[in-house]
Amino acid sequence: MQLHYQYHTQEAQTETLVFIHGLFGSLSNLGMLARVLQDQYATLQIDLRNHGLSAHSDQHDYDVLAQDVLDTLNHLNIKNFHVIGHSMGGKVAMRLADLAAERLDKLVVLDITPIASRDYHHSEIFKALIAVEQANITTRQQATEIMQTFIDEPMVIQFLLKSFNKGQWLFNVLSLQNNYANILDWRQQAAWHKPILFLRGELSDYIAKPEHFMVIEQQFPQARISMIEDAGHWLHGEKPQQVLDEIQTYLAIQ
Repeated sequence: MQLHYQYHTQEAQTETLVFIHGLFGSLSNLGMLARVLQDQYATLQIDLRNHGLSAHSDQHDYDVLAQDVLDTLNHLNIKNFHVIGHSMGGKVAMRLADLAAERLDKLVVLDITPIASRDYHHSEIFKALIAVEQANITTRQQATEIMQTFIDEPMVIQFLLKSFNKGQWLFNVLSLQNNYANILDWRQQAAWHKPILFLRGELSDYIAKPEHFMVIEQQFPQARISMIEDAGHWLHGEKPQQVLDEIQTYLAIQ
């Protein structure tokens, strides 16, 4: 599947950075990173399937999500590339290390582990999204009032509302709910032996347990894990300069 994308490039740029958002996101979510890095790299921001303006599908797992990215890169005649992925997008990025190991040069994973999870983090979010769909409303204020009965984090509500347009969610709520087990899942893959950067939020539990560090080392033997202080799961939004500093230092390594 070819994805909806925004591609910025200048004549002298020879390296491409691909930005992959997380669950319920869109290509704008990593925009603050892309805008800064556009001076040095061609940047490709994408909407994953079932998100943003990309096509909806009943199928949603990491093999098809990664292949969609490759289809889009092939459409643009981009052979080699770097990837920055957050959360679910980080898992897509890691799957690319298996499907396109020779084409992928550098990889940054934001606050996610290559491990299957059984923690149903998003149950109340799905309830809120479905309640909004069923209410037949048109405004963000109306949506906010409904969502507040399920979600007590205003920042999460505002994040989700970025994908609310003319009374509709841009992401495919039904497919994401039906495929949520696939989103939590992970199939162990061959080790990728290039340097890779993992950034974890100090206040997040996505890269926090001993088993998280163990599986990262197993699948990515040259991984470097850096912590962003006083940041949670959305570390790039909470501490953008620290995240940028880490990414730029990593990308500059030859």
